[in-house]
Amino acid sequence: MDKLRMPAVEWPTLALLVACYGTWIIGTTWAAALWLPLGVMLTGVAIALHSSLCHEALHGHPFRQRPWNEAVVFPCLCLVIPYGRFRDTHLAHHREEHLTDPYDDPESNYLDPGVWGRLPRWARAVLRANNTLAGRLILGPIIAQVAFLRADWRAIRSGDRSVLRAWVWHVPQVAVVLAWVWYAPMPLWVYLLAVWIGIALLKIRTFLEHRAHDRASGRTVIVEDRGPLALLFLNNNLHVVHHMHPEEPWYRLPALYAARRDHYRRRNDGYVYRSYAEIFRDYLWRAKDPVAHPLWPWRQG
Repeated sequence: MDKLRMPAVEWPTLALLVACYGTWIIGTTWAAALWLPLGVMLTGVAIALHSSLCHEALHGHPFRQRPWNEAVVFPCLCLVIPYGRFRDTHLAHHREEHLTDPYDDPESNYLDPGVWGRLPRWARAVLRANNTLAGRLILGPIIAQVAFLRADWRAIRSGDRSVLRAWVWHVPQVAVVLAWVWYAPMPLWVYLLAVWIGIALLKIRTFLEHRAHDRASGRTVIVEDRGPLALLFLNNNLHVVHHMHPEEPWYRLPALYAARRDHYRRRNDGYVYRSYAEIFRDYLWRAKDPVAHPLWPWRQG
C-alpha cells in the first residue's frame, strides 16, 4: 500500500477521543450511581483506551501540531504515568536495535542474567509469576509501577531535569481528574480499582509484544485479532506493522498488514498468533519467556 497523505485532522481518532471521554464520564457518574461494578468496568475500559490514544498522540495524531495532540490527552486518567515520561520512554523504545535490551529498551520485560542471579528467592518467585499472563494481569500493574517510579526517582536525583519536568507537569494533569472524581458518585478507592483494571487490560497487549531474538526485525509480534481488544489497543496487536510505520494512524494498520501479510510474517520470523484467545489459552498460567534475557549479552545470529 502506498503511503497516503495525512489529513490536517484525523477525524476517526478525534471521534474516538470523544467516545473515550464520554465513556469515562458515564462510567464515573451515571453508571457508578446505577451499579458500581458497571461503572468500574466502563471506567477501566476508558482508561485503557485513553492510554492507547496517548500512544497515538505521541506519534503525531490526530493533529499535525504536537501541542494540540498533547492538549487533547491532557487529563491523566490513569493517574500514575506522566504523559511526558510515556512519550520519551516509548520513543526511546522505538530504537529497533535496542528492542528487549534490559538496559536500553525502557519497555523491556527482561533482566540482565547477572541482576537476576542476585535477586532474593521471593523476588524471583514474584517475577516468574509475573511472566504468566495471569500474573501480568494481577501483579503486573504494581510491579511495573514500582520499577518505573524507582528508575525515575534515580534519574531525578542524578539531575535529569527532563524527568523532573514531566512529573511537575503531571500534577495538573492528575489534579483535573481527581477534581472530577471528588464530585462524582464514584468513590476514590473505586476509581483506583478502575485504574488497576485499565492498566491490567493494557498488560494483555504488552505481555508478548517483543521476544528475545538475534535479529531486531524478529523481535516484534503480530496478533491477527480483529475483536474488541484489537480496537481497545488501536490495532497495536499488529505490532510489527506499527514499528515499521510508526507515523501511520491506528485505523490504517489493518490495511497495511493485509496488503503485505506475507512480508510482515517473514520479517518477524513467524512470530505470529491468531488471536488473544490463543494467547490466553497458552499462557494464562504458563510463562512464555524467562525473566533473565536468554541472549544476553547479545549473540550475533
